[in-house]
Amino acid sequence: MWREVAAKAFPDVEFRPPVDTAAVTAAEQRLGCPLPSQLTGLLQETDGVIGHYGVDTVWPLEQIVEQNLHFWTDDSLADLYMPFDALLFFGDNGGGDRFAFVRTPPRADVFVWEHETDSRRWAAGDLGDYLGRSLSSDEDDWYQ
Repeated sequence: MWREVAAKAFPDVEFRPPVDTAAVTAAEQRLGCPLPSQLTGLLQETDGVIGHYGVDTVWPLEQIVEQNLHFWTDDSLADLYMPFDALLFFGDNGGGDRFAFVRTPPRADVFVWEHETDSRRWAAGDLGDYLGRSLSSDEDDWYQ
């Protein structure tokens, strides 16, 4: 299903081999929280989605884990930005802005964190909406 949604928005989208349930479980244990069900479903079809210009519209599972652990624990980021604990990052625009689900309280909506201003705002209604909007535009600021 997720491959079809992505390919409809951008026919040249690229996919990776899927991850298995054990990898998702291990990632959730490392993160200390469950992944949103939509994201888990996508990862079980493809370990990330590569959009325009080779941008990881949805990161591979390992990058999701590493990036979130970094943003949640790096003290140097805490001196520069508001806390990231409520966000679960899963992709970026290739220019520094990152996309996330809200962990607390859990929501299907996708938000963008703009790295230059530290703003966090709504970008899409759910993962399908995010894929449709981000992949149908070749602009890195489609959410503006």
